[in-house]
Amino acid sequence: MPDIIHLLPDNIANQIAAGEVIQRPASAVKELLENAVDAEASEIKLIVQEAGKSLVQVVDNGKGMSETDARMAFERHATSKISNIDDLFQIRTMGFRGEALASIAAVAQVELKTKREEDETGTRLEIENSKVIRQEPVACPRGSNIAMKNLFFNVPARRNFLKSNAAEMRHIVDEFTRVALAFPSIFFSLSNNGQELMHLEKGSLKQRIIQILGNTHAAKLVAVQENTDYLNIHGFVGKPETARKTRGDQYLFVNQRFIRSAYLNHAIMNAYQDMITQDSFPLYVLFIELDPAQVDINVHPTKQEIKFEDEKIVYAFVQAAVKHALAQFSVTPTLDFDLDPSIQRLDAVSKPVSEEKKASVTSSSLYQTFTQKNQAHFIEPTKKSELKHWKDFYETPSASSSTSIPGLAEASAIHKVSPPAEAPSLPGMPRPGNKIQPIEGAPLQQLLNTYIVASTNRGFVLIHQQSAHERVLYDRYATAAAGKGVPSQKSLFPVTLQLSPSDAILLQELAPDLQLLGYQVEPFGKDSLIVQGTPADTGQGNEKAILEKLLEQFKHFTSDMKFSRREKLIRSMARQQAVRAGSPLEESEMRTLVDGLFATQQPNVTPGGEPTYIEFRKEYVEKLFGK
Repeated sequence: MPDIIHLLPDNIANQIAAGEVIQRPASAVKELLENAVDAEASEIKLIVQEAGKSLVQVVDNGKGMSETDARMAFERHATSKISNIDDLFQIRTMGFRGEALASIAAVAQVELKTKREEDETGTRLEIENSKVIRQEPVACPRGSNIAMKNLFFNVPARRNFLKSNAAEMRHIVDEFTRVALAFPSIFFSLSNNGQELMHLEKGSLKQRIIQILGNTHAAKLVAVQENTDYLNIHGFVGKPETARKTRGDQYLFVNQRFIRSAYLNHAIMNAYQDMITQDSFPLYVLFIELDPAQVDINVHPTKQEIKFEDEKIVYAFVQAAVKHALAQFSVTPTLDFDLDPSIQRLDAVSKPVSEEKKASVTSSSLYQTFTQKNQAHFIEPTKKSELKHWKDFYETPSASSSTSIPGLAEASAIHKVSPPAEAPSLPGMPRPGNKIQPIEGAPLQQLLNTYIVASTNRGFVLIHQQSAHERVLYDRYATAAAGKGVPSQKSLFPVTLQLSPSDAILLQELAPDLQLLGYQVEPFGKDSLIVQGTPADTGQGNEKAILEKLLEQFKHFTSDMKFSRREKLIRSMARQQAVRAGSPLEESEMRTLVDGLFATQQPNVTPGGEPTYIEFRKEYVEKLFGK
């Protein structure tokens, strides 16, 4: 019998190894960006086309490579970072195993241009299927310019598993964001199909966070800074009001390397105990610095999962640092003028109050009324501003003005659904048939601003108003998405949404389905979208909050892979726009909701399977009383 075990050819071995490292275009983005950081670049540009499927290009001004190094860089396990086994436990660079470029070259067509400062000419390499096709000198600036074209061109089965361009682009933005946050002192830019999506100037960590997450976070960040003999922790956490229902804005770095750690995430969540709800996730960007010998980063192909020598100590330090920061912000808030230092040069800040200025202030009538004894409550009325009597704020609004509920009129109000046609019946008379039906005209009662008691032909039901409204909205949106569509009303003053890059890409992906539901959303420049129309039966003016909450709810559903994108969107819309528990309802609103619920196909449960009501049959109630 001949021997049956043999060595794999290099190109096949590289393709197998590439399956661990390069799973999608975003994987290549991560590796190439980290190589540029290791090359000590101060400017890094990422250029992609078709969400990286046809091109991923990284241009940096780092130290570049010699002709020999450029050729060796694509060999498996060729590295400049490790010479002996001890070096493996003192890693401070991003890459070190020498597998990224070899893996990329095994599944894509690669072109590299690189040049060192001291060299007169650079080197150009073309590699395909792990083989060097062309190597020649070339004129190019200092640094490296590497282009990965036609990913998985030689592994069509792998290419078929890639998601839509919008989905792959979100993964690329995520990887780009992680590297950019870790190195705020480096300029980064990201372009897709010729359009620049992100332009991040060098600056402080706080400036980088605001550049990526948006200006609205400027006043919602709390600085964390704890230095110990064992480790140092610095960064920012969000105030409790920034907590969301999804894990979107959570970044943890160890020695400037992004990691995933459910253990340390639990430590941070514990620090927020009693400050946010159980199902919310706080914002944080935290950096842990400790001796590389205390951590093993070589336990996962993507290096995003690591092991600490003593996890309990790290857990305790992280939890204590976040708790300390949150305690400090609530007691001693500080003003931060880093973003606009010119404020410190204003006369009001830099110069003392003069005697003339002090005299003019103390002579004013406003100053007098607030300094006289027992006069702090009195403000002299002026002709320019006549204040209404304070009791006006406490007057009960008229019946005609209280026909809508905050959150219903603005976020897709309860829509009247006609009950199925039946034989006419007198008020108070049970409807024929064994199917449960509310009695027409019977009074409705709201309990605890959450539950509705309604009489039925078999007894009575206790309805949960939020679950019931979610079922009504779901059926309505499902019908609209099936092709009928919800009428849209053009906005007289279109609202512009400024989102994070990943959220902007997601909303553009959802735009066709949103149009069926009445929302007309169009791109409006970099990371911006404009809302041209809203559902005709909803109030206008709250589109921004509705769509932002909708995105958050949609991302909350993305972990459930059994649903289609449209199904997730419909469920998200129904849950996000349903009237909340604790909201008082008028009699007419309760009646509309009850009739609408029992007109649906499946009134007893929400789309997620939760009960919408509990039925109390007449015989059951009588049995409780021993009758």
